[in-house]
Amino acid sequence: MTDIRYDVLGVGNAIVDVLASVDDAFIEKHELAKDAMLLIDEQRAEALYAAFPPGQEISGGSAANTLAGVASLGGRGAYIGKVAADQLGEVFAHDLRAAGVHYDTAPLKHGPATARCLIAVPPDARRAMNTFLGASTLMTEADIQEDLVKAATVIFLEGYLFDRDEAKAAFRRAAKLAKQHGRAVALTLSDVFCVERHRDSFRDLVKNHIDVLFANEAEIKSLYETEDFDAALKQARAEVKVAAVTRSEKGAVIVSGDQEARVPAEKVEKVVDTTGAGDLFAAGFLTGYSRGADLESCGRMGVIAAGEIISHMGARPHARLHELIETAGLRVPPAA
Repeated sequence: MTDIRYDVLGVGNAIVDVLASVDDAFIEKHELAKDAMLLIDEQRAEALYAAFPPGQEISGGSAANTLAGVASLGGRGAYIGKVAADQLGEVFAHDLRAAGVHYDTAPLKHGPATARCLIAVPPDARRAMNTFLGASTLMTEADIQEDLVKAATVIFLEGYLFDRDEAKAAFRRAAKLAKQHGRAVALTLSDVFCVERHRDSFRDLVKNHIDVLFANEAEIKSLYETEDFDAALKQARAEVKVAAVTRSEKGAVIVSGDQEARVPAEKVEKVVDTTGAGDLFAAGFLTGYSRGADLESCGRMGVIAAGEIISHMGARPHARLHELIETAGLRVPPAA
């Protein structure tokens, strides 16, 4: 595959994250939901933003965070996601490119503003995310560039993008092009509420188009409508080539056919903010997977990257992830 230029191409919501530390009284006053992502309208976004204490404003979005992690690991990444032609859109594009990720999706010139996610982080680190999707939802099939799909080993799709029919069509175009060019397709289920909204569509997508499925324990059980984790894992094993499921402090379970790897969680001195843990697990896993690493090594790279991200505020790495991988005795395989 001499025309491969990228290890991973991400497709997702282009969002600017606004993070602030809050107390539980703030959570209760504003009726926020811990451990969840809730969709809000522009009016609610403006009101909540005005109530937020001082914090950080960082370019984010689940798949974009994953791609920033891939770059930090020394991988080659590209991203497709829609922003508006406004200040936050320029900030998003600059931040992602500065992280080492290729990004050239045309901005939306007429329509809603660039998306933002307001993330309230209470003392127990169980973040409450409230997202105004804005321009990010207006991605269409036209934004899926065939030359980028062809140039990547793995196409990584973000479940959060699935709220509009246009985005679903874009997903299916990306998956179709990936199959035409012999590329792998990965999907993250993103959030339990996301699974509940789109279960039937997700089931069809997973069964017919997905090679690598990412989920946490709650998401995989919701997808298959069971409270039995092993039963959900068995169904995933039957439908996809690889399923990588995170279980918080229990680590991760990766299954592929009759293979199974159970990887313990990385030890962290203090959990500060769980925002982006799944995103960075996917970054570590996909960097290894795209370069032919075995399942256990992919999983270990994932938990190391996730462990770094939960040790500080924000969903972008503060440390050089490739150095953490090497310190752990692992090696990112060379690019093909």
